[in-house]
Amino acid sequence: MQDETPFEVPTEAPVKVLSPAARRALAEAEERRRLAAERAQQARPREIDGREGPEPTRYGDWEVKGIASDF
Repeated sequence: MQDETPFEVPTEAPVKVLSPAARRALAEAEERRRLAAERAQQARPREIDGREGPEPTRYGDWEVKGIASDF
């Protein structure tokens, strides 16, 4: 038995007409994504003799061997 579909499946979506404002917004979003990708590709310097784990200043305190000190 052949596997036939009873209807034709469209291969491409219909093209929508975008307003100039929508085109500008899409272009700006694409530029922001491109710049973010470039920044992500730049290598950050590796910290030498730094702490292990998450960044302590992000949480507002430091923790060493289970003892937390709040600044």
